Amino acid sequence: MRWKILVVWLFVNGINDRSEGGSEHSNPYWEQAFSQPYFDNTTRREVTTTVGQTAHLHCRVGHLGDRAVSWIRKRDLHILTVGILTYTNDQRFQSLHTDGSNEWTLKVTSPQVRDSGIYECQVSTEPKISQAFKLNVVVSKAKIMGNPELYIKSGSDINLTCIVLQTPDPPSFIYWYRGGNVINYSQRGGINVVTEKQTRTSRLLISKALPQDSGNYTCSPSSSDAASVLVHVLHGEQPAAMQHGNSSSTATFWTFNFMLFLLLQITILER
Repeated sequence: MRWKILVVWLFVNGINDRSEGGSEHSNPYWEQAFSQPYFDNTTRREVTTTVGQTAHLHCRVGHLGDRAVSWIRKRDLHILTVGILTYTNDQRFQSLHTDGSNEWTLKVTSPQVRDSGIYECQVSTEPKISQAFKLNVVVSKAKIMGNPELYIKSGSDINLTCIVLQTPDPPSFIYWYRGGNVINYSQRGGINVVTEKQTRTSRLLISKALPQDSGNYTCSPSSSDAASVLVHVLHGEQPAAMQHGNSSSTATFWTFNFMLFLLLQITILER
């Protein structure tokens, strides 16, 4: 009986509103009663980030009205935020919202691998409606191709190739170190560093290596674990693990880059 009275009341107010010059489309009584919240499905539902890099999950809700938006962690049904308030002791989680916007963003600061999983954007309708988002937190790391210890004949070239693995975005930089010193901008002549951000690779070439060029060489990308290789520059006989200085190493470098390019193209197509 009550719902019949409500319908009659809304109908009468709707007539009164139209008689005062309004329109059915702008009638607030009808909008409040029959407009239900809905999710904008154009947002990304899966986000991948690296350990320590802030992640954002964007949830857009239309016709929210006076309902509240909450973020729930699916694995333990823990309420993280309600509106713009944080309901967890873990202050790495925060809800971002601008007045007048339909977007409610879950910000995860310094995410760890354990934070990977499903997060739900939930609206306080009756019954509640929700939209699931998947967060992947991966450990990005560098890898220097070849053996972890190299022996170079004095006068040959040191030719090292580094690739950054498990990173959703290209690194903003890749630095090379010998010991604790950056060699990208070394004053020593004969050093060439070629970095291709899109392929996530960097090549270090030191021409006519001398025994004083021996040491621990490290490839250190932004936001990724570094990788190192120990290089020995020797006089005399060549050990079995010696890197041959010129044509063969150059051919290996270009073959590797070509295979890497094909692999990246396949990965992009699969996405």
